[in-house]
Amino acid sequence: MEYMREALKLAAEAAEAGEVPVGCVIVHGGEIVGRGRNRREAAQRTDAHAELEAIAQANAVLGTWRLDECDLYVTLEPCPMCAGAILNGRVRRVYFGARDRAMGACGGVLNLFMEDFPNKTALQGGIMEEECRDMLSAFFSNLRAAENSRSVHDTGGDIRYDSGVPDGTDTRKE
Repeated sequence: MEYMREALKLAAEAAEAGEVPVGCVIVHGGEIVGRGRNRREAAQRTDAHAELEAIAQANAVLGTWRLDECDLYVTLEPCPMCAGAILNGRVRRVYFGARDRAMGACGGVLNLFMEDFPNKTALQGGIMEEECRDMLSAFFSNLRAAENSRSVHDTGGDIRYDSGVPDGTDTRKE
């Protein structure tokens, strides 16, 4: 729980920065050797995921690409890209919070860890699941509310919607 709380702190930092709130820590010998949070919007990079940032930091701290004595704690089930990095880094165990039914590669959509790869990473989901899920839900709820408030503009009497046409008539073609 202690390490997932640290991952949740990083997820909160991501949310404050306008990023999807995912945080990750990597632990070796009882010490956190890697920390990461989502930075895709700020970096404008597809691969700026919390897990990859934490893995890179752990590699630098430990001086090796092999993370076979490390455990990874992440607030959201890893996607296929991150699962691939976890498998390639030979991470010993993955603990994740919320299930990802859209992109999850630990059982949410598919399970890369069940494939016949040489490294057998152990998985445990549902760690502080409610807290992790609530943070994600709140973030997306706030994002939708902000998008909805931007889609209706006051134009001095006329209400214009995304279409830009007075009275909200939507002229977009389907």
